[in-house]
Amino acid sequence: MNKTFRFFFIFISGFFIYYLFDFYCFKTILNFIKELSGSKALAHVAAYAVTLIPLLVTLKILIPQKKIITLLSLEQSFFKGITLAFIGTVPMLISYLIFFEPVRKLDLQGLFINTVSSAFFEEIIFRAFLIGILYRFTRLGFISSILFGSLLFAQVHLYQSSDFKELIEIFLITFLGSAFFSWAYIETDFNLWTAIFLHFFMNLYWELFDVADNVSGNWYGNLFKIISILLTIVLIINYKRKNKTPFQITGKSLFIKTKLP
Repeated sequence: MNKTFRFFFIFISGFFIYYLFDFYCFKTILNFIKELSGSKALAHVAAYAVTLIPLLVTLKILIPQKKIITLLSLEQSFFKGITLAFIGTVPMLISYLIFFEPVRKLDLQGLFINTVSSAFFEEIIFRAFLIGILYRFTRLGFISSILFGSLLFAQVHLYQSSDFKELIEIFLITFLGSAFFSWAYIETDFNLWTAIFLHFFMNLYWELFDVADNVSGNWYGNLFKIISILLTIVLIINYKRKNKTPFQITGKSLFIKTKLP
């Protein structure tokens, strides 16, 4: 069997099995652990962890010589990831403190689920596996690698919409957000902690302040989110130029790469 065909066959099959397992078993596992422990936060983590098993098995079949932590890009600097993400999202924090009221009643378990758990596991599934593995281990370029993962990432957030206009807004915001997280992850030398903490801080500020009912947000909320994104991009570009580190993503690597990273 051709190596490239084998790679994509295993990759697609593994994700399909994961998708079915997640679709049919996630809520069952969630409810079982919730009843057992009385904690919806613990249940959320457990359900994600169990349903991730098909992806982890797929990675070991695809690239058996590398450790799972390496394939998921979790061996990179935690400190660099959290520092860059915090500094980059400071405009969101400051502006929300100025323009929005804090949420009056905070559900701590819900906050954990929507920040820590969602950010960590969604970045593993979408950025590290669906996008990262394709970009790192095939000749697919940036746009080619992120397209399916970003479309799926946007699709899983559409439940928040209440009408067609809002549905389009949520789709565009989450699709572009996925592209941004992917770019930041790749250009920080495949440091998944960067994407995890960008995701975490953006969700955290959105949850702590009364910004909007869903991700589509409002003018002020989205304006300062965009400013944070632009600041993060500037910080990464300046860091790479200062350290004379070549950019992973260039005009020549948008669709097809001439060589692997």
